[in-house]
Amino acid sequence: MGGVRGGRLAVCTAVVLCATGLLGGTATAAQRSPDPGDDARHLEQVRKEIEGLYRTAERATDAYNAAEEQVQLQQKKIVELARTIDGAQQRLAALKRRAGALASAQYRTGGIPPEAQLVLSKDPEAFLANVDLVRKGQQAVKGVISQLTHLKTDLEGYAQDASHRWEQLEANRKKKDAARKEINDKIDAAKTLESRLAAKEKDRLRKLEDDQALLAQQKWLDSGVLAEITGKASEQGRKAIAYATSQIGKDYVWGATGPDTFDCSGLTLRAWRAAGRTIPRTSQEQWAQLPRVALRDMRPGDLVIYFSDASHVGMYLGDGAIVHAPRPGRQVTITGAGTMPILGVVRPDGERAG
Repeated sequence: MGGVRGGRLAVCTAVVLCATGLLGGTATAAQRSPDPGDDARHLEQVRKEIEGLYRTAERATDAYNAAEEQVQLQQKKIVELARTIDGAQQRLAALKRRAGALASAQYRTGGIPPEAQLVLSKDPEAFLANVDLVRKGQQAVKGVISQLTHLKTDLEGYAQDASHRWEQLEANRKKKDAARKEINDKIDAAKTLESRLAAKEKDRLRKLEDDQALLAQQKWLDSGVLAEITGKASEQGRKAIAYATSQIGKDYVWGATGPDTFDCSGLTLRAWRAAGRTIPRTSQEQWAQLPRVALRDMRPGDLVIYFSDASHVGMYLGDGAIVHAPRPGRQVTITGAGTMPILGVVRPDGERAG
C-alpha cells in the first residue's frame, strides 16, 4: 500500500473509531448508557447471555474447523501412503522377477555341485574363472530373499499404519459432526433470544454492545499502551491490511473463508494468503503456531488474539484499531483493539524464536 492509500486508511480508521467513541475523548460510555431501571437490567442480562452463547459457538466453530483441517491432512497422508504401498509392491514384483531369473540360471546348470562341474568341465580353467561369478550369484539370491523378507515386513507395517490413520479419520469426522451440532444449537439459541426483542430493544442492545466496547477500549488506552506501539507494517503486512479492509461491510458467517462472507479467522487467513503467506485456519492454531510478539512491539498486519481460549482474532491496523469479523448478525468492521480481552499478538511474516 502506498503512502496515499495508507493515509486514506488511517483517516478511515480514525473516522470510524471517533464515530463509535473508541479512540476516547470527552464522551464516555457512562454518559451514553441508558437510564438504570428494570428494563435496562433485563436488556443487559440478555446482552450477556447472547454474548455468552456466541462465544461458546465461536469455540465450537474453531473445534469444527480444526477437525475439518485435520481430516483433510489425514486424507492427504492416506493418499501418500497408498502411493508408497503401490511403489513398494512394484519393487516387490521386480525383486521376485530377479530372484526367478537367478533360480532359472542355476536350474540350467542341472543342479550339479561345483566340484563335479569342475571334474566334468572340458575347460577347467574357464570354469575356475567363473566360480567367483557363481558364488556372487548365490550371494545375490540370498540378498534378494532378505530384501523380500524386509519388504514384506514393511508392507505389513504400512497396512497397519493405514488402518490406524483411517480410524483417526473416522474419529475426526465424528468430532466434526458433534462440533457442527453444537454450533447450530448455540446459533439457534442466540437467534431466538434476539428475535424476541422488539426493534427498539434491538437498537438498545446494539448500543449496550457499543458501550461495553467503548469502556474496554478506553481502559486499554488509559493504560498508555498505545504510546509504546510504534511499529510500521511490513510490505506483506500492508498487502494483508489492504485485503482485510476491502472486505469491510461483508457479513459474518460461521466457518466462512470468503470471498463473500467470513468468520474471524477466515478473514485473517484470506488476508494473509493475499499477501503471499499461508497461515493456520483457526484462531487457536494461529495462536499456537505463528511467531508471538510482545504487545509493545505490535505492528500493523499483526494478528491480535482474544480471550483465554484464543477463540477470536482481528488484524491490527495501527492507531489502536483492528479490522475483524465480529459475530453472526454483524459485518466485517473496524473497532478498537482493546474492546476485548487480549491474549496476545502473533506475526504471520515473522520468524519463530529458537
